[in-house]
Amino acid sequence: MTQRGRAVLALGLGVYIVAWVFGSRALYPVATGLVFAVALAVAWVRLSARPPYVRRHGAVRDVVEGDDVRVDLEVQPTGTLAPPTLVAHERPGRLGERRVELYRVGPKRFAGSYELRTVPRGRYAFETVRLTIEDPFGLAHAALVQGEPQALVVYPRLVQLDRLFSEGAAHAQDGRFLLLRRPTGYELHSVREHVEGESLRMVHWRSTARRGRLMVKELEDAPRDEVAVLLDGDARATGGESFEIAVRAAGSILQSHLRRGRRCALVVNSAAREAQPVTSEADWRRALETLAGAQPDARIPAFALLQADGGAAARSLELVVVTSRVDVPLADRLVQRALSRRGASLVYVQASPAPEPQLLRLQAVGIPVAVVRTGDDLAHALGAREARVA
Repeated sequence: MTQRGRAVLALGLGVYIVAWVFGSRALYPVATGLVFAVALAVAWVRLSARPPYVRRHGAVRDVVEGDDVRVDLEVQPTGTLAPPTLVAHERPGRLGERRVELYRVGPKRFAGSYELRTVPRGRYAFETVRLTIEDPFGLAHAALVQGEPQALVVYPRLVQLDRLFSEGAAHAQDGRFLLLRRPTGYELHSVREHVEGESLRMVHWRSTARRGRLMVKELEDAPRDEVAVLLDGDARATGGESFEIAVRAAGSILQSHLRRGRRCALVVNSAAREAQPVTSEADWRRALETLAGAQPDARIPAFALLQADGGAAARSLELVVVTSRVDVPLADRLVQRALSRRGASLVYVQASPAPEPQLLRLQAVGIPVAVVRTGDDLAHALGAREARVA
């Protein structure tokens, strides 16, 4: 019962008492009508407040940031009586609550819809639908929570790159350089005792010192990704529109390499530190979902992922770093890769007008650098033959 229903019920009882005290028979029908109206409204709402079947129909295609998404709701009541009015309350993640009035489209079926305008990139979890039932006069009220939680994934809007800014550089992996490199490498698997006659170059000196006898490294041949794209989500330097640009740039570069049949990996420097190898269409879908959910909440700097034990980014034959912050340690790692003839390139998303001195240092050793500013044509910035430096 709503507050209005309680007020009408109190008024009906008050009129009845006044009619009884003063003996006014004309007031008895009024009092009875008021009380009966509240009782009828409560009975109607309670009889119709049974858990209904709720269906949610969302996007029928992949949703890209900036698209409009129409969501249709269909409710089929299971109560003895159909609800007098039915209102659905939806909360699609951080997009805010939506109030949808459902209209009768059949004897016992209600439907309604709402539209999410210009949806930004991200993952949005739809909670269960909250339904409210009221009589036409607002005297009685009931609330139900029904339906299954669902999710909406909004992918970044990528651009097609026919030619990358890093192509043609001294350390690019094209032509004859690619033929001289194998997408494999050797990783330490275990240690074992030295066998007489073996070369001392494989001695693991730490284990030897600890155990007091010669121990050698047991290596295994492990596949390496040709290209790794590292998206830096350092919260100290990026956020807002600059991070959205970085996500689009990383996805566009990854897509360009994948179309050329190269073995790739996506590494996201965030709180989750996600790494997704991309060698098939299914892997590409998972990489898109990773980009959709990427957030600038990294707890460690990007250069930490380029250390010897940094994972896919450190082991790759060619590395592309997309970041809004180029500090000295990161520049040192990239220079080391360039000097060891391992491909490296940088996409610098300029988040502030302040100049970045490390960019000139990277270009001096032959590392391709692309600078992207807010409002730039992303396809032109990433596809230009020569990098533009702030």
